[in-house]
This record gives sequence, structure tokens and C-alpha cells, in this order.
Amino acid sequence: MAAPWGVDGTGGGMTAPRTLRKDIPELSDKRIDAILSRIESNQRVRRALPTWGRIHVDRQLPFLCVYRRPTDRDDPGTHRLILSEAAYLAAPDDPALRRPLNKLVDGLAKVVVDSFGACLILEIWSQCSPTVKLREAPPRTSFCVVHSPDTEIPSTISNLEQSLRGVRTSKQSATVTTRLSRRVAPPGMSPLLRAARLNGSGCHLVGLELDPNYINPATGAIFPLLLRSLRRQLSHVLDRAFYDFARAYTTHQPRHYHAVGRRAMVKAVWQVDRRLAAVSNSFDLLYQVTPVNAERAWRVFRRNRFEKAPVFLYRPQAIDPGRMKRALYDIPLEHVEDPTLMHLFLGKQMELDRQLTMMNDQGTREFLYESLQLHGPVTASLIREARNVLVKTSAHSRSESHGGTLSASEFAKLANQEVTSYARQSPGFNAVVRVTDDLYSGLMVSRGQLLIGKEARIPVSRADALLQHEIGTHLLTYFNGKAQPFKMLYSGLPGYDELQEGLAVLAEYLVGGLSTSRLRVLAARVIAAGALADGATFVEVFRLLDRTYEFSQRVAYTVTMRVFRGGGLLKDAVYLRGLIAILKHLSSNGDFHNLFIGKIAVSHMPVIDELLHRKILKPPPTFPRYLERDLVQTRMNALRKGVSVLDLLKKTKEKK
Repeated sequence: MAAPWGVDGTGGGMTAPRTLRKDIPELSDKRIDAILSRIESNQRVRRALPTWGRIHVDRQLPFLCVYRRPTDRDDPGTHRLILSEAAYLAAPDDPALRRPLNKLVDGLAKVVVDSFGACLILEIWSQCSPTVKLREAPPRTSFCVVHSPDTEIPSTISNLEQSLRGVRTSKQSATVTTRLSRRVAPPGMSPLLRAARLNGSGCHLVGLELDPNYINPATGAIFPLLLRSLRRQLSHVLDRAFYDFARAYTTHQPRHYHAVGRRAMVKAVWQVDRRLAAVSNSFDLLYQVTPVNAERAWRVFRRNRFEKAPVFLYRPQAIDPGRMKRALYDIPLEHVEDPTLMHLFLGKQMELDRQLTMMNDQGTREFLYESLQLHGPVTASLIREARNVLVKTSAHSRSESHGGTLSASEFAKLANQEVTSYARQSPGFNAVVRVTDDLYSGLMVSRGQLLIGKEARIPVSRADALLQHEIGTHLLTYFNGKAQPFKMLYSGLPGYDELQEGLAVLAEYLVGGLSTSRLRVLAARVIAAGALADGATFVEVFRLLDRTYEFSQRVAYTVTMRVFRGGGLLKDAVYLRGLIAILKHLSSNGDFHNLFIGKIAVSHMPVIDELLHRKILKPPPTFPRYLERDLVQTRMNALRKGVSVLDLLKKTKEKK
């Protein structure tokens, strides 16, 4: 059975079928005219070609990327280097297809020239055999740019060469050479366009030859990770070249090089996204590892004079982690043509794998090691920052409860009012506020719900800050993510916790609710997580917070319980780390509003910007209501100038 188009060339030396595909009509003049008619009317074209191959054109663009598969040798993987482009043609160098392919390319070039004044055909091919010798050095990528000696697009050629030099594989920069030739075509093949068609017509033909270092010369199999890295980098290189060509030589004037990228997604993308989200939504790790007996365990711990670690009990697991892993790795990510989306999907798959492993190992020492993988190490610099906060602030600051407290039902009423206000702005903001027995006295956001422990007592002075933390950040990014075409944006891109909690704590500061005692607790969580990672016991961590840093016994217990739950959860270290990261982001003039597009990490911002330019994602529909306050705007302006964590606690004369 023939390998599917998306699977071909992804690994194991799999090659495309050599026999005629009877289900695909021949490339007749009538079919060519129908394709060109759609392109001329700016309609999307995606057509399989006889024998093997495809033409894909998102929309009218002044370029076409081409790969022709040789018939005299296997060339696995090379065709995948063009699949991320918005306009590409992949076809075999079959004698029966040469005339119709030339007619198709020639006709497309004419349509593009009529629309934009010029057209660039860029053809990619690999050398006949890889030259890399694995015993001598890791695979290194080499390119050769082939173009006419009297090229009329010098800036595009220069841009292409310069961008190619930035490609890195196996920790080595690519080598780039140039070959001048009036015959731009792979060895043994004729040029796609006749010389007469090129001279003065606005059509330009450029070749890009590469050493296929992604093929194992001994076995002919593909190095899949190397090919994946090369695909993603080369996609950006080609987009930069097409962007330069469009801006310099055509009437098409895209605003950014990502804007010439692909917009239309194949069905496989939506299927992969849906199935990843289904796995993600099948469990809630944080909810699962939150003890159900935290209050009773506190009383037992106190009765034992804080000398015997408490025993925590958890909810029964509703899923089988092993079966869920099978479902996770049954998702065919290899069918995704877009390398940017593939990068996100792979990251999410790895994160879910780690979370499911933690579910399986809950209550064991392995849980801690897996939490280190998921949440990252508690670094020495972060611990220094936490100690600095604890040493330079008073352990006896004014109590947060000096203005009284709100019961769970009273706080729920305020939360419902806040949710209603957001729902007026965005009808899709249908969050649920629920008082529950499960949490006893805590707050938690889980899949569009704000859960409030029935015994919660919320200090009046902290109520607004908590509303902005839970609703103005966690729920808002959840529903903004739901407004996007990809479910990943609300289920969470890999590593989103740090930015989420950093934004949430920043919201507390912006509305005037980040107290000294609150910041000290965030620092204490870092100290506790670091001590746990270094091998400290529950009692040792509790004593460290109680005796060394002078926290009350109840606060010391709560912080220690949070980091020891499940077997050792280091998530609590991300609150302070995330706050530091967001302060750095703002001081470097980083974008603030797009951080609310969904549940993302700061490291995802370049990808988010790319997908916004490509119009695959939409701008966030809703922003935090607190941004409308004068105090918030004043403080945001100050943050842009650069401040430290301790600077946030300095007293000001600002009024809410």
C-alpha cells in the first residue's frame, strides 16, 4: 500500500509510490486551465498530481516553490522542505508529465506577472548523494544558490544567501556557495521555464541545491530530528527571500516576512489539535494532586508537635495513564506539513507525556524527578532572589485581614459580578463560579471554572487582587484561547504555567493588591521547592520556614504542603520566576497585550507573532478590565523603565 503523502519521507527511508495513481486524473490542458482559473480569481488550489505530487497555492502570491523528484534514485525527505510554503509544486520528473508541468508553471507565472508585475520560481533539489562522512564529523548542511549571471533580482539573491548562512544543524552553521548558470535546473532535468520566457518577462528562476545530510549515507534512512530542524529553519529563510522579492520587485507589499507564509491548513492539522486537546482535557494534574484532607492533616501535624510528616490523601484517578499515553502517541503528528505548528504540537505531546507519567507515579519519589522535567529546576539565582525578598522584608508586616474577611459565598458573589462584566464584552466568556467542598479553603481555576473552597475566608484587602489573578488572568486567557482556531491555546501550550502565574501576580501588583506578606509567601514557595529538590524532608522544610524565615506555623505548613503534594510538585516556584520573567519582558519593550491571547509561555511570543502575521491566529478578543484604571496605566509606564521585584513593594502616593 502506498504511503500517505504526509508520511512519505519522514523516516525509515519510506518513499512515494512509483506506479500511476488511478484515482488522480491526468494533468490535461483542461485541468491545467481550471487550476490557473482558480489562481487568477485568488482562490485556494490544492490538487494531487498523477503518479505523485501536489500543487498547493493558498492565494495569489508572487512566487512558487518547486521540487521535482528524480526518477533515477531515491530522494526521501527532500520534498518536505517545501511543504510549509504558501505556494508550492511537488512533482516527479516523469517524461509523461514534463510538458504539462511546464505548461502549468508557465501559465502560473503569467498569472502572477499580470497581477504583481513579477514572479519568482525557486526550485529546490538535493545533490545526487550525501557527502557527509559520519565518522569524521556530525552532519553539516551546505547550500548552493544557482542563478543567472545577469540576475535582475540581486537583493533577493543576497538576502537568500545571508539567511542561509544563519541555518544551524548539529551545532554548526551552514556553508553557502553560489553558482552562476544560465541553465537553472537539477542535474539531468530541463529548466522549468524556457530562456525566452525569462528574458524581460518579469519571471525569475533561482535554484537551491543542498547536500542531503538528513539522509544516512549507509542505510538511506532519514535522520528525522535533523530533517525537522532543517525544515523549520529553511521555511523562515525562504519566507524572508520571498518577502524581499515581493517588496523590491513587485506591487505586492507584505508588512512582514511572516505575512507571505502559509495560511490554509490541511485537515490533519485540525485532527491533531483536536486529539491533543482531548488527551489534555481528560485529566487535571493540579486538581489530582491537591490533597482532599489538607485541613485534617494540619490538625494531626500540629498534634504531633510538627515532628511527624502528615499523610495526604488524594482523589481516585479517573483515567488510566498508560492507555492515555497510547492515545497520545497514536496521534499522527507526521501528517502536519507546517513546521511551526509541528513544533508546537511536538512540545505539547512531550508535556502531556510527562504529566501522564506523573499521574502514574503519584506518591513516589519519581514524581519529584518528573516535576523537575516539567517545571524546570529551582536555580541558584532564583533562590538568591527569594532569599533577598525574605531578608529585606519584615516577617511582621501588617496583617492582610485588618479590614475583615469575606466568606466563600460573599467572594463568589463578587466573582460572579466580575464574570458578568466580562461576558458583556465577550459573549463567549461563560465562566462558572462554584463553591465546593473539595478544596476546603483554597481557590483554583480549572477549565473555565473558578472553584472556591467552602471554608475560604478572603481578606477584603486582597479580594480585588484575587479577582484579577483568577478571573482577569487565568479565566480570561482560557476563554481568549477558546476563541482561537486551535484548542492548544486554551488547553495550554507547553510550559505556559510560568507566564500565567507571572501575569497573575503582576495583576495583583497593578491593582494595588500585592502586599509584603503575599510576596514573602511567593518567595517562601521558592525556598521550599529548592529545599525539597535538594532532598529535605517535610519536617525540615517546615522548620526552615517557621524558624529561619519566621512564618507562622499555619503559613509554613501550607507552603510546605503545596510543594510536597503528589510526591514533590515544583510548580510553586514558577510564581516568582514568572513575575521576574514578565518584568524583564516589559523592560525590554516586549508586547503586553498579545500575552493574553491564550495560555502560552513568553518563549512562544515569536511563534505567536508569526501565526498572527499569517492570519492563522486572531488578536485577543478580550483584555483585562483592570487595564482601564489610571493607577494601572501609571504603574505599567513605570514597569517599562525596569524595576526589580522588591521595587514593587516600595510605597507610593498613588491612589486607586
